[in-house]
Amino acid sequence: MKGDSASHTRESPPTVAHLSLTPEDIDVAEFLIGKWDLQHHEKFTPLFGDREEAKRFLEVVTDLHHSMRVYLNLKHHSSSADDLIRAHKLMPIAIKRLEKEFHVILSVNRKNLDSDSLSRRSNRGSVKSSVSEYYEDDGSEEEYGATPPRTPPRPGSSGSGSESAMDVAMADLRSIAECMISCGYARECVKIYKIVRKSIVDEAMHYLGVEKLNHSQMQKMEWDVLEAKIRHWLHAVKIAVKTLFQGEKILCEAVFASSEKIAESCFAEICKDAAVNLFTFADNFGKSKKILSPEKMFRALDLYDAISELWPDIETIFSHESLLPVKTEADAALVKLAEAVRIMLTQLETAIQKDNSKTLPGGGVHPLTRYVMNFLIFLGDYTGSVSDIISDCPVNPHSPLPERHFSSPTAGGGEDPSAAAITVRVGWLILLLLCKLDGKATTYNDAAVSYLFLANNLNYVVSKVRSSNLGLVLGADWIWQHRSKVNRYLANYERIGWTKVISSLPTDPTAEISIEQVKAHFRQFNHNFEEAYKKQTSLVIPDPETRDRVKISLSKLLIPGYRAFYQKHRGKKTLESWEDPIIRYAPEDLDNYLSDLFFPTSSSGSVAGTTSGKSSSSVASRRR
Repeated sequence: MKGDSASHTRESPPTVAHLSLTPEDIDVAEFLIGKWDLQHHEKFTPLFGDREEAKRFLEVVTDLHHSMRVYLNLKHHSSSADDLIRAHKLMPIAIKRLEKEFHVILSVNRKNLDSDSLSRRSNRGSVKSSVSEYYEDDGSEEEYGATPPRTPPRPGSSGSGSESAMDVAMADLRSIAECMISCGYARECVKIYKIVRKSIVDEAMHYLGVEKLNHSQMQKMEWDVLEAKIRHWLHAVKIAVKTLFQGEKILCEAVFASSEKIAESCFAEICKDAAVNLFTFADNFGKSKKILSPEKMFRALDLYDAISELWPDIETIFSHESLLPVKTEADAALVKLAEAVRIMLTQLETAIQKDNSKTLPGGGVHPLTRYVMNFLIFLGDYTGSVSDIISDCPVNPHSPLPERHFSSPTAGGGEDPSAAAITVRVGWLILLLLCKLDGKATTYNDAAVSYLFLANNLNYVVSKVRSSNLGLVLGADWIWQHRSKVNRYLANYERIGWTKVISSLPTDPTAEISIEQVKAHFRQFNHNFEEAYKKQTSLVIPDPETRDRVKISLSKLLIPGYRAFYQKHRGKKTLESWEDPIIRYAPEDLDNYLSDLFFPTSSSGSVAGTTSGKSSSSVASRRR
């Protein structure tokens, strides 16, 4: 006779007055149990195909066991030892039948008890309630029929009564489990349950593509291969936690509702290893320091985000002490991933500072600027995670610059220290970039080109900040300050690059001056304009809005003064009689030439080197 330490019943133990072991009772039990003895059936016939019969069977087994307990606890009783022996022989037969029924119901109802359907019932109390109501219902033959279907309809379809196939299966499993547990056969019941359900969990994890990879294996993989596995994992982890593990917990609690301890133990045995292995993948990626580089940061953040978002579910599903290794592994993964992100941020800083790539001939946007800003834009999509990761990791403490140089009082951080941390970090990275660009600007021989280079690159930075989440991170004040700086760079470019052309004209273009002075001014203007234009044809301003703005500004600087001077002196015959004309350009010509400047496809060369196809000879041959 098995011990009853695992017994958990809702009723108090029976007494002599309540239940006694009589020969008549044993005869009834012997008949019903013998009827369903597995040795008497060549082909398996489900007991639970007849719900009334199954209910009577469970009642007989439970009563028989309780009567045996009463007899053993009494020193004197009218029942003979022979009756006890008969009852004792019947129990293993009955339990074998219940074990078989339990296994069959679990196996046949794999689809009805799938994790997806179970997890939809987020309120586990409601599941217990519905199963309990089904179990406690009398279930008359008029309601269910003499032989109800073995596998009832799926949820949502019409069928026998109002219960779904899931409810029927869980009610059957729970009734068997309660009977076996109360009779002292909890271990046998749990063993069957664990074998069947653990195979389902393991099969699901395999189907989801979850692999066991240590950090050494990861470090030897090609990045494309590992990245594909990370994508599979990101898809799998949400399904595993929210559907698979949650569904298994719901089913355990419903089937073993009579024993919370058994339900928790069962769930731990079924899901603990799979869950630990799931989070070990992310942990091992964080440990793989040899493969870390800034470009791989976003996959680390994806892993970090996935676990962080699922953390409330992880704490709820794996709340029991026996499941502590799961939460420990998930937390360790977060710690290692955070460490990996901090390492890769440091790598990015170092890469910016050590970049030695050359500048572009036309003063355009440097590849380093594009790389860093595109990187930061992606980083801006992970502000929550990055803020958490770097909140206790300050910017380079050895920086001689105060924080105001790379943060903004109008940034989105507000009073939140973690949000302020990412504002400072992004601002710091941009500051490193701008300092590097300042150094690269000095490699140009022409100061005007240096300023245009700085303007183009800073304008690119500002436009990327404005059009992404970085605008919220850095704030309006940061944008305004750096936009103003772009304008100052452009003003310096115009001043240095075109001052000689502007100064070729008299201060007062309408003033009366000698014909020789007029000739000298026109000649000087022609020379300086052609020289300046020749330099400008190789320069680019990639941003269309900025390009048009610079052209308009240059037009306002050059053309009004030239037009006044041109109109004042163009009718003088002395200026038209020369074989080499003094007046080469009409004001409209200057406007046309300026309109051809700064396109990224422009080729460098002479004044004629423009997209409109003007040649140097055509410029020189203009007669006005």
